Amino acid sequence: MATTETADPIAYFLQDLTYHGKSERTLVAYERVLRRFEAYLADELGVPTPAAADRRACLSWIHELRSEASRSTVATYASYLHRFYAYMTQVGEFEANPMVLVMEELDESIDKDPARRDLSVDQMRAFVAGITHPLDRAVVVTLLKTGMRIGELCNLDLRDLNLDDAAVESAYGVPPRVQLEDRPNTLYVASDVSRGAVVNGEERTASNKRKRDTLVPVDTELRAVLRRYLAIRPDADSPAEPLFCSTRDQWGHRLKTGWARSMVTGHARRVGWYRSGGSAAENVTPHYFRHFFTTHLRDRTGDRGIVKYLRGDVADDIIDTYTHNWGDRVREVYEANIYALTPFSG
Repeated sequence: MATTETADPIAYFLQDLTYHGKSERTLVAYERVLRRFEAYLADELGVPTPAAADRRACLSWIHELRSEASRSTVATYASYLHRFYAYMTQVGEFEANPMVLVMEELDESIDKDPARRDLSVDQMRAFVAGITHPLDRAVVVTLLKTGMRIGELCNLDLRDLNLDDAAVESAYGVPPRVQLEDRPNTLYVASDVSRGAVVNGEERTASNKRKRDTLVPVDTELRAVLRRYLAIRPDADSPAEPLFCSTRDQWGHRLKTGWARSMVTGHARRVGWYRSGGSAAENVTPHYFRHFFTTHLRDRTGDRGIVKYLRGDVADDIIDTYTHNWGDRVREVYEANIYALTPFSG
């Protein structure tokens, strides 16, 4: 899509906005939205740069926004993206603006969810049953039972898991981070991990896109799946001790988003849920698991606040509307309503 070599098209666009006399407030707003779009492309879709994004990639991002933002916010973000592509096309940096058709349809579709596969818990349970490799099953079940993004899963370290299992702790000798003390069977998903930053002694290749740090309950089923994987987890090649390590060609390396995405889509292809060139409405991907988690847990609990918290979509002001005993409330509601996916019981 790009016609010339522009290492950072967003920076190029922002610099031109500066030359055109745009205010600092405008520049900050554009950069925040465009960098968020850039991170979504890389972490969720495997698209390396906005220059390589097509109409479907833009639509997918807008659909992601709908799950957490108001109609007016979605419209504003879409207009920023449209302005970015329109300008880069006008100055000859990009060949085309993929947002043209998106904007034409936006007004009538802004509050409608694009059709997606409507998979039941029973269908997903059968899908998981066909995944026998401990790493693959652990990745899929973790995504399905937590609603976290693929980049957030790949960024997890052993210290981010407090599993109530003395044998696991003894085998690895990595104590859980301080935020997990006295919180057994809990995952910690940090909000301050960004691509290129060094976290826990390792440079990261994916970003966590949460508004706040999140404590995610690990129920009996997920605990059993993680224990089974940890029994065969390779020794890591990183001092950060990543939770999920490759057991294939890159033995012991932190699981990368691209590898994890290929793993998921490979299993989805096996059951006819994925085809090359298929749309977001047709294909089952790691991002579909986030949609599945949101839909089914929200329907079961009727509590949008807790589901949004687990997804990482809310800040402290939302949590302040609940009781001071927030952590126990989340676990209680979660464990009473989360669906079962495997025959394991711990």
